[in-house]
Amino acid sequence: MDREKLIARIKETAYLEGDFTLRSGKKSKYYLDKYLFETCPDILKALGEEFARHVTGDVTLIAGPELGGIALAASASIASGVNWVIIRNSKKGYGTGKMVEGVLKEGDVVLLVEDIATTGGQVLEAAKVITDAGAKVKKIVAVIDRMQGARENINEAGYEFESIITKLDLGIKD
Repeated sequence: MDREKLIARIKETAYLEGDFTLRSGKKSKYYLDKYLFETCPDILKALGEEFARHVTGDVTLIAGPELGGIALAASASIASGVNWVIIRNSKKGYGTGKMVEGVLKEGDVVLLVEDIATTGGQVLEAAKVITDAGAKVKKIVAVIDRMQGARENINEAGYEFESIITKLDLGIKD
């Protein structure tokens, strides 16, 4: 799927108008429902291929924060052949109680994938889990940058940030 078709598919599938409160607490007149585009096989496959383009020779692992980053990390892993892990939002109170599901080793170089970046808060929490484990976040790549501070916050925290598309690519002007 080419870039223009991917943008059109995401917008027609996941763009909603109304009054919404975002995870960041910000109010918005539009919402991009990641679960609507992540559950479409054609879009998920195309996104996996886009993320795989960011896998450089030194990347040893792909990571996705729960819940929205899980399908994306799996798709990127399939497209690139690089293993992946899930970064939990909080420790579960049973079983192993780990923050990382899968194998994250000290010294790993990680491509961290994200669904929609508004302020970058959730993905920065995931990056901290990765670095606390002794691994390095090579780059953070989001499907959509809402252009509401994520890039600046992520860069200020010392990470490289890119997005596959922005709200402007989707024709959103607010």
